[in-house]
Amino acid sequence: MSVKHPIVAITGSSGAGTTTVMSSFRHIFRREGFGAQIVEGDSFHRFNRMEMRAAMKDAEAAGNRNFSHFGPEANLLPELEGLFKSYGQSGQGKVRRYLHDVEEAAPYSQEPGTFTAWQDIDPKTELMFYEGLHGGYADSEINVAAQVDLLVGVVPIVNLEWIQKLHRDQKMRGYSQEAVVETLLRRMPDYVKHIMPQFSRTHVNFQRVPTVDTSNPLIAKDIPSADESMVVIRFANPKGIDFPYLLSMLEGSMMTRPNTIVVPGGKMGLSMQLIFTPLILRLMDQKRRSQ
Repeated sequence: MSVKHPIVAITGSSGAGTTTVMSSFRHIFRREGFGAQIVEGDSFHRFNRMEMRAAMKDAEAAGNRNFSHFGPEANLLPELEGLFKSYGQSGQGKVRRYLHDVEEAAPYSQEPGTFTAWQDIDPKTELMFYEGLHGGYADSEINVAAQVDLLVGVVPIVNLEWIQKLHRDQKMRGYSQEAVVETLLRRMPDYVKHIMPQFSRTHVNFQRVPTVDTSNPLIAKDIPSADESMVVIRFANPKGIDFPYLLSMLEGSMMTRPNTIVVPGGKMGLSMQLIFTPLILRLMDQKRRSQ
């Protein structure tokens, strides 16, 4: 953790909705005039798309049918921890991008599924913002979570997470339902071992809960809308959180525990603005005072 160079991280699995949360933070940074260095979690995958397919085949041939992007073997987690440490200490480090599709790859004249070259971070950035799978990762040797000043988890209930991934991968990426289900099953051990524990290290968790039947994700014709959901927001340390203010500003919200507020799904974006704006301002005020 660093006062001079704060780091904010959003952690959540693919299809969990972390990209939506990232948009809310981008809005805060833009409105408040803070220059943020964006770090995409996918850029710390160990393999490009073709290499990952080959690595999965090799792992399966060796008897490991659960090799996935969720596990440490498929990611550069020591390098991610090193980036956070370097940025926290000096505001420096190197980043790259993973190019998901043709549109992202075109400006770089590269193939989709490849990485850009590593580049130095702009020294003028004021904070770092990470969004990906491993912002709260920790094991006996690596502790990414310990380097983060504000760690946020995005955790839809599992059936909703599956529905979102099924729809995204089938409609946007052209995968068959069978292929998506195979991916879900293959990565489940890594999800339980490496992703799930991160949500016990977060400062704030957002868990979206649908209010419609999602009991069989495989037959869901559409993703439950925001208005068909509630969002459970849990604070690891509720000290300093103005719950009466939040309840007054978020119509239809309620407290269910001393550290937990539930808001209508359509209010998720507003709740993020109300909760995270003062937390970001506090980090930036501490940064200014340290200089």
